[in-house]
Amino acid sequence: MTLPPNVYDAESIPASAMDEVKRLLETGDLFRYTNEGSPAQLLEQEFAAHMGAKYALAVSSCSAALFISLKALGLPRDSRVMIPAFTFAAVPSSIVHADCVPVLCECSDNYRIDMDDFRAKLPGVQAVIISHMRGHTSDMDAIMEACDEAGIPVVEDAAHSLGTKWHGKKIGTLGQIGCFSFQSYKMLNSGEGGILITDDDDLIARAVIMSGAYEHMWKKNMGLQAAFERWQNKLPLYNVRLNNLSAALIRAQIPEIERRITDGRRNHDHVADQLNQSNWIQVPEKLAPEERAPDSIQFNLVGMGDNSVKAFVDAAAKRGIKVQVFGRSQDNARAYWNWQFIGDVPELPQTREMLMNACDVRLPARLTLEECDIVAGALTAAAAEVMENSAGVAAE
Repeated sequence: MTLPPNVYDAESIPASAMDEVKRLLETGDLFRYTNEGSPAQLLEQEFAAHMGAKYALAVSSCSAALFISLKALGLPRDSRVMIPAFTFAAVPSSIVHADCVPVLCECSDNYRIDMDDFRAKLPGVQAVIISHMRGHTSDMDAIMEACDEAGIPVVEDAAHSLGTKWHGKKIGTLGQIGCFSFQSYKMLNSGEGGILITDDDDLIARAVIMSGAYEHMWKKNMGLQAAFERWQNKLPLYNVRLNNLSAALIRAQIPEIERRITDGRRNHDHVADQLNQSNWIQVPEKLAPEERAPDSIQFNLVGMGDNSVKAFVDAAAKRGIKVQVFGRSQDNARAYWNWQFIGDVPELPQTREMLMNACDVRLPARLTLEECDIVAGALTAAAAEVMENSAGVAAE
């Protein structure tokens, strides 16, 4: 029997990081503001250059980046912030943390924002966070046009979308602020960590101070003295800084981004072609302007009832492939009805129906095509087994 590939391990850290890590450990120079030109500062410069943005700020997580972004926007307490109902619990959590109120928008069975519901709810919000969940880009043309017309700021939650492009422009650079994750299952891996980017002088100054650049630490960050002095001593310090050791790990991986994008897209599309040959599995098409950078694959189960969905998950597991059905895993942090911390959880029938049949499987860029074939074969065989058994039971 051919063993299934290990889809859980992250990409290894390049050997080029080891000399810098060794130096940092020997000197103990882990605090980003001890010296000018620290690894954290260099990471910000290099990441901003890679993205084509003016500024970047490295922080402790993408959740922290989202939180600091909302605070940097200067939103009053209890401002309403719209998000897609298909996202990770950290996104509404960041809104609650920022003393704001999450407003959930319906999503379609292609995992993207339902634009009718989005437009209907837009007049009642003060900001929007667009989660490109699992790397699926919603209609950013329509979203930005509506938000620009209404004067509503857009923060992009691009935790899953480093390397994705929309009309050739990098995701994370379309809104006022873009936020990215360095958690181990993301494109760049430091275990934990995040970064935000923006072209706005005032936003970055506010974000840097609130991230924990106390006293005049910001002088070791970047220019913009007038903007920093305008906000000195006027903002709270939340201390969500990234340390130098994590920054060193990320810097070594930036040259790997393009290779990981190419290999991840190859693997995703290779598996998607095979899954779409099944009568019971459907991988939604990307939108035309989107160039994806996936490290996992999502698909919908077609024509399966509750028992069959569970049987499919079990059949795939027996073949060594773990399938997560977003709406059927107990306490899943991506099922909006589990976000009881937001208060009254709305009923969103379209999103609920999608989540009850939407599956998620890790598909890292490091896999070979032969390993991808094993994953695809296990999934299609599991679906066929379940539905053939179901048909046999129905015929008896």
